[in-house]
Amino acid sequence: MDTYRVGYFVGSLAKGSINRTLATALIGVAPPQLQFTEIGIGDLPLYNYDLDHDFPPAARTLKEALAAVDAVLFVTPEYNRSIPGPLKNAIDWASRPWGQNSFSRKPSGVIGTSPGSIGTALAQQDLRAVLAFCNSPMFNAVEAYIQFKPEAYGDDGTIKDQSTEDFLRTYMEEFAAYIARVYTALPRDAVTQ
Repeated sequence: MDTYRVGYFVGSLAKGSINRTLATALIGVAPPQLQFTEIGIGDLPLYNYDLDHDFPPAARTLKEALAAVDAVLFVTPEYNRSIPGPLKNAIDWASRPWGQNSFSRKPSGVIGTSPGSIGTALAQQDLRAVLAFCNSPMFNAVEAYIQFKPEAYGDDGTIKDQSTEDFLRTYMEEFAAYIARVYTALPRDAVTQ
């Protein structure tokens, strides 16, 4: 069984983000062939194409982190019915300069949680549209619009609710299988070129 390096983004900058809790929970139930590294977004300046010829250090670090992974998982909140600004900013940096898009042909998954009953459905829809433009093969099923219930998670990100754990475990197993399918059709060395 192949091992895949997965970079994950937490779309919120807040230390106490419920999406950070969800990311920790997801990693805890992921199959062993997935190895995770968080890709930070908090130090990035606002994207400006005037800097395409000389990326600032934080943007270079972002692109290096993406080059080191096989797949990307976005764990995002929904702000005003869309993608949080810092996450969109990170995607803009990573997809530039023209012809050096770090998401091209790299499998991605999208999930998120919110106190609201529709989870992060609209942010995920917007994020999928952006990733489609970035030529990232997207894991589209199992869809996961998670209503955050604090009693379902421990302070350390463990999952205390069995149905939540079962769903998140299935999501991560299917995501791992999707990554493998993408790389069956599109060998990894073709993605890194």
